[in-house]
Amino acid sequence: MRVAFETHGCKLNQADTLNLSEEFHKAGFEIVKGDQPYDVYILNSCTVTHVADRKGRNSARSAKKKNPNSFVVFTGCYAEREPQALISIPDIDLVIGNIGKKEIVGRVIEELSPEVTVPDFSTSHHAMNSFSTRTRAMVKIQEGCNQICAYCIVPRVRGREKSVPVQSLINQINHLSKSGFKEVVLTGTQLGSYGFDLDGSSLRHMLASILENTDVPRLRVSSLQPQEIDNDLLDLWTNPRLCRHFHVPLQSGSNTILKTMRRRYTSERYVSSIDRIRSILPDASITSDVIVGFPGESVTDFRKTAELCIEVGFSDLHVFKFSVRPGTSAAHLTDNVDSPAKHERSQILLEIAEVSFRKYRESNIGKHELVLWEEPSKRGKRGQFATYTGLTSNYIKVKTESCGKMTGVIERVKLGMNPANDPKVMTIVR
Repeated sequence: MRVAFETHGCKLNQADTLNLSEEFHKAGFEIVKGDQPYDVYILNSCTVTHVADRKGRNSARSAKKKNPNSFVVFTGCYAEREPQALISIPDIDLVIGNIGKKEIVGRVIEELSPEVTVPDFSTSHHAMNSFSTRTRAMVKIQEGCNQICAYCIVPRVRGREKSVPVQSLINQINHLSKSGFKEVVLTGTQLGSYGFDLDGSSLRHMLASILENTDVPRLRVSSLQPQEIDNDLLDLWTNPRLCRHFHVPLQSGSNTILKTMRRRYTSERYVSSIDRIRSILPDASITSDVIVGFPGESVTDFRKTAELCIEVGFSDLHVFKFSVRPGTSAAHLTDNVDSPAKHERSQILLEIAEVSFRKYRESNIGKHELVLWEEPSKRGKRGQFATYTGLTSNYIKVKTESCGKMTGVIERVKLGMNPANDPKVMTIVR
């Protein structure tokens, strides 16, 4: 049987999908892409906004429409939050939330081929099957969140925080490296609190252990909170294997709104953490998330957010319009910002983001960086050029053409201008 995957949302979901793909591969399924014929379609959903919910429903309907005889499985955070509503959709055959993800392969086999024995996945490792063609793998270091921010549904759909033991992570990463992966992204919901439930462990201890006991060329930390960043942690980045990219969520530049959101830092602490990163790694990439239109956000509150974004000069910025999530405390707030105001504020931040995005890349023109080349986006015939894209350590997307096989190659290149037809990538100078 052929199984295809579609993943929405965060890197944590991408890590879960990679695990699922390996389990299906081990059970004898052929892993195919979504534009190929499939018997089973696994949709790993997100539910951080109502837009994410709608995208999940539309994708499930589209999967069934493409292949009416396929078996569509809806999993992930949306499935954890509203299983009954989803199973009532005729195009969805099975709904399993995050807690039950380990049961998906068995349930699919039970529904489609009950005579088949389900393999034991207790010692399963990632493998370079036909799904995992990328050279970058997501590894989940912890699950869940205890930090109950007012707007966030994640604690409800991911549960309480639980760290993966260090030795298990080392074993996974060594297997991935042996299988051909060149970069591992360490992902989770609250990476900074890693190890609180393990004796004698912490995020710093875990990173140091991985650097000492693995040989994967590149390690990337997916996200850190500003209050978790100190000099002791940043000292590890003297090792060039740790990528010079920090994703530090901001959410708001107003201390009033941050307090209502129940974030654990102030705008001053945020700026101090970014300054600390840049004092040690001046060319590091800093990316962030911002929410506009949170209940009670005044014009003054928003202006503080916009001013802070200009001051920091993010290399990229994700802007989200506040979306009410049932089950969160923010759903009970009444001082709502109307849709036109949300849209206007979102556009202002997107314009700020575009300027800082361009400035950061222009500041890197002429510099030499190591690029990890991915699968070609456009394949040429044998002997002809193919278009490859890749990421630098500091999270700049780069494009090149080659008639040789570049996938999985880490190459030192000189960065050139952004092509006029694609401002989101840089070229290289050969």
